[in-house]
Amino acid sequence: MLRKISFALIVALFAGVGFINASTVKNGEMESRILGVTKPYAVYLPDGYEYSGVEYPVLYLLHGASDTFRAWVDKGSVQAIADQEIRAGFALPMIIVMPDARGIELNNMGKNMGYFNMPDWPYEDFFFQEFIPFIEKTYRISKDKGSRAIAGLSMGGGGTTVYAMRHPEMFSSACPLSGLVGGFENMPQEGLWKDAAPHSPILILDNATPEQLDAIRSVRWYVDCGDDDFLLDGNIELLQKMREKKIPVQFRIRDGVHNWLYWQQSLHEVLKYISIGFAE
Repeated sequence: MLRKISFALIVALFAGVGFINASTVKNGEMESRILGVTKPYAVYLPDGYEYSGVEYPVLYLLHGASDTFRAWVDKGSVQAIADQEIRAGFALPMIIVMPDARGIELNNMGKNMGYFNMPDWPYEDFFFQEFIPFIEKTYRISKDKGSRAIAGLSMGGGGTTVYAMRHPEMFSSACPLSGLVGGFENMPQEGLWKDAAPHSPILILDNATPEQLDAIRSVRWYVDCGDDDFLLDGNIELLQKMREKKIPVQFRIRDGVHNWLYWQQSLHEVLKYISIGFAE
């Protein structure tokens, strides 16, 4: 019988029991009826997954524009960072799932790129109606809000924010990093900016009912952006709007720009932050 991960198992993991296996990162794919294509993904499985028999919490970790589902693996050092934080006892053993939201044009950009529903490409419907159920069926994952978190960088930070605002019943924590989350009126009205503008988190909060705002408050929010990042003003706008709507948020500005060095550092803190939510 499957059981949720226990603190007894966590203690055993942290103690370095000799029979614990190494973590693994695997590629997978699923057939999407909604999108009409096969979609790939990457998944991090923690030490002990193969033999433990327990159900694990899960982090959905979203990539940015011009990247693919492999970005956090190949550029973001997700396996090394997760291993380090789990073994040090700062993060709970978890499964990390990295979906694919690349475009089909040059440099993975253009048509079909992004996390939102677009004409003839209902990606958000795919993510919630097909992808999450498929992942939870395929891997030993605790299937409740308290065991599910979402994070992402840049375009994926925008996806993280909007997904947690539109589906707050799904996630215990949401952590956008250098996210495309505000300031759309000052950006070029073409390409990614034009596609993302109708999904602005600022508009979502302005149009939310009191009941919807209460639901959004049930998510633990962690927003992080570098002091020299070109998206900083939009993140500050989001902070101001969340404070106006009385949504608790942990907001971080550190020295850095829009690059992988910054996001690798951020991931350490994200894993710690969501683990507190999982433990609660």
